[in-house]
Amino acid sequence: MTNLKRILTGTAAAAALMASAGIAGAETWRYAFEEAITDVQGVFATKFKEEVEANSDHTIQLFPYGTLGESADTMEQTQAGILQFVDQSPGFTGSLIPEAQVFFVPYLLPQDTEKLGEFFRTSKAINEMFPKFYADQGLELLTMFPEGEVCMSTKEPVHSPEDLNEVKVRVMTNPLLVENYKAFGATPTPLPWGEVYGGLQTGIIQGQENPMFWIESAKMYEVTDVITCIGHNNFTTAVMANKDFYDGLPEEDQQVIQGAIDTAFDHIIGYQKGLHQESLEKILEDKPSMEVNVLSKEERAPFVAAAEQVEDKFIEMTGDSGKELLEQFKADLEAVGE
Repeated sequence: MTNLKRILTGTAAAAALMASAGIAGAETWRYAFEEAITDVQGVFATKFKEEVEANSDHTIQLFPYGTLGESADTMEQTQAGILQFVDQSPGFTGSLIPEAQVFFVPYLLPQDTEKLGEFFRTSKAINEMFPKFYADQGLELLTMFPEGEVCMSTKEPVHSPEDLNEVKVRVMTNPLLVENYKAFGATPTPLPWGEVYGGLQTGIIQGQENPMFWIESAKMYEVTDVITCIGHNNFTTAVMANKDFYDGLPEEDQQVIQGAIDTAFDHIIGYQKGLHQESLEKILEDKPSMEVNVLSKEERAPFVAAAEQVEDKFIEMTGDSGKELLEQFKADLEAVGE
């Protein structure tokens, strides 16, 4: 999507939302997210909606991916107060909040769903340090949660960084993620999500990364031939509210929101158990020729070694605040057994 088209799309969506706000009044809160209603973010949003509507007289209007434009559009609309809630990956907020790029330091997060859930519930870095960074951007951080192990889908097999030489891998517009794939030997290529399927189809790019459920849901396997899991990351997302909106709510409404967030968090952690394998089975059923490789510890070693320079880049980009955050991350992970 060109910048002009993106601006026009965002403007049209904003106008429509303002019109709907006039009809629905203050009782309706609007919540946009980056996936389909049946994907992980949609399941979380649906549970949140159910809880808010069951425990208050408010209603939640949900806007799945593409309804209101790209991620940049929904973030702008949330900061402007057109949307009350938004679910967006730190991958897209990295330019606004450099410290959020910590989630793209490779081999930092564990892959075990239960340990991840406990980390996100109890992490001082996430629950005490991150809200300040988001508040500076006019956002109330309500929660962060994992969405599953990130794997690559490519045209050719990948067993080492050498196999990624000159391979254009689509990445989100996130500076540290770019450094990630440079370190892994690839040519990182930032691209809006709406252009990824076509880019793979036409050969503009030769690979992309995502959790397995999204590779299956978005049918990335149709335009790639190999899935490779190197254990480097677990996709994380953040649910935020417009801060002026949230701060202006009575305490009773804030408690309803936080209660709904807590219930939806527990629900989504449970929902994801086995989701990676289920999604992979669906892919192989639809495309039996798909090659799937889970790299061994020995094969991963060069990627793990390359991750050290990415960690250095993160500290270089974020300074003392990033260094302090990364240290707290590691302490929090150690506390849950990693």
